[in-house]
Order: sequence, then C-alpha cells, then structure tokens
Amino acid sequence: MESMRLTLFLMGILLNATTLSGVKLLVHDYYEEKCPLAEDIVRHNVEVALLNNPRLAASLLRLHFHDCFVMGCDASVLLDSVEGMTSEKLAGPNVNSLHGFELIDKIKYLLEEECPITVSCADILAMAARDAVQLRGGPRWEVLLGRKDSLESSFSGANLFIPAPNSSLEVLIDNFKQQGLDIEDLVTLSGSHTIGRARCLNFRQRIYEAEDEYHHVNDRYKRYTTFRRILRSICPVEGRDNKFAPLDLQTPKRFDNQYFINILGGNGLLGSDNVLINQDLDGKITEHVWAYASNEKLFFASFAKSMIKMGNINVLTGDEGEIRRNCRFVNA
Repeated sequence: MESMRLTLFLMGILLNATTLSGVKLLVHDYYEEKCPLAEDIVRHNVEVALLNNPRLAASLLRLHFHDCFVMGCDASVLLDSVEGMTSEKLAGPNVNSLHGFELIDKIKYLLEEECPITVSCADILAMAARDAVQLRGGPRWEVLLGRKDSLESSFSGANLFIPAPNSSLEVLIDNFKQQGLDIEDLVTLSGSHTIGRARCLNFRQRIYEAEDEYHHVNDRYKRYTTFRRILRSICPVEGRDNKFAPLDLQTPKRFDNQYFINILGGNGLLGSDNVLINQDLDGKITEHVWAYASNEKLFFASFAKSMIKMGNINVLTGDEGEIRRNCRFVNA
C-alpha cells in the first residue's frame, strides 16, 4: 500500500501537476453546515494548550509541515505503527522530535462528540497550525477545508522528503520544488523558525564549522562571534545531544520577522537557515530576506499565502481516503 501511494506521489512530483493538489476541491466554509462549531473547538483548545505550554505553537506548525511534505496533507504523520506499517513518527526527522499529538487527540475526541465522523484529522492539523501562529502574534488566514485522511503512512517518504537541518540551499530548493513550492515559498516558510527549538544534535555542526570569509570580514561588532559562543555554551563538541536552543534567540516565543533579521547577521540556528544567505549566489533569495526583515506586514501576508499553498499539497478529497474516528488509526 505504502509503495503504491508513494509511487503516485512521486509521479505527481515529476509531472509537477498542480491539478493533483486538489486545491479547487477545498473550500473555506466546508463545515459551516456539517459541523458549525468545528473551527471554534479547534481554536479554543489550541489557545488553552498554548497558555500552559507556549512551545506547542511551533510543534503544531511543524506537525502540519511534516505531514504535508510526505504524500500530501493527509494526516499520515498521525498514524501509529501497526503490523505491516511503520509510523512516520519513527522516521529520522520525526522520532523524539515531533510533539502535539495528545492535543490533536483531544481536539479529535471533542469533535467526534460534537459531529461524529465529520471533521478530518488532516483538517484539524491545518486549522491548529493556523491558530497556533496567530495566537503567538502571527497572521491569520482562512484555511481551505475538506481534506480526507490517508489510509496509510509512509516511513520511507518521511525519511526522503522532509528537509534536513543541515541541507544545502540547492537541496532545499529542489526539495520544495518537488512539492510544487517555489523559492519565495521556501524563504517565506523558513520564517516559521521564528518560533520553536532545535536539539544540539541538529545544530552542532553549524556552530563548530570554520568561520566563513563573510563573517570573518564583516563581523565588526562581534555579534556573530557572541552568538556562536552562546550556542557553544549550550552545545559542547561532544555530549548533551538533546539540549535545546531556541531557533530565534531574540524573540523565541513570538511569531514575528526577527528570524530574517537574524539570518542577515549569520545568526540562524540551523545550517539550513544560514544557507539562504551564504549560498545565495544570484542574490534573489537575499532580496526576499531583506524585504521580510524590513517589513513584517509583507512577511505575514506572504506567510499566509504560502501556508495555504502548502496546505493543498496532494490532498485527498471526495471518495479518496476517509474521516478517521481516531487520528492514530485507520477505521476498522
């Protein structure tokens, strides 16, 4: 099953056919009559959860991202392992890294009480990501709804398609292109790193690599040097792999445009953040970064647009997939 769905997904990538995204089949008011309180239930529970644990905002956004990049936005990332199928949760980019599953379970339970077998887990992920961003100070957008849930997960797809934290710019561009996303989407969605944390294991290489020529010459006020010193105090050369550092040291709990200001100074936490500047040979990406660093409203508008676009990757609609009763398992 997984190999067949993954093969179809790869065919869609090779064709780069936007018609496969199903974007025209999703609508804003999908639950207006079927489950009118659906969006309110999602938002209320996300809001309560973030009051108790603000870090969940980044977790919910990341769940949606990691779901959409593997076979499409179909809630496959939520499935647990069963005989004959290994969960995406156990894939390299996800294991001991993704969080927020219990909150999704709670929201799904409440929605099943309100409107049985009506609201898909895939739609819950999309709405929860939107609400998490807004509740941390970011933009709000109208989520297109009507997705169905997949009948399978793809452990191999999760290992293949989710960008690594040390990816080169060329790899990132190709990875996003495979999903039907362009360079502007890459830069814009990278801005999600304005909230959240990363483990030492994922940024150690970046802080101990040789200082590049750009920073050696231009670090007049030693901001880059100070940044690396702080990170090295958190993450030594060996050990403490699971120690965390915020992706944005300046405003770690607020969704804003500080990320772009950071990477202009070489102060992105991950290698994949900094390559947007130091591997941008023609300057087009740097232009986007400067624009977002100087205009938060522009970033917010672009982020909403790119999130809607990402949320439509290879969705299941109509008779495809199902509405799971429990997001962790396909229906019996």
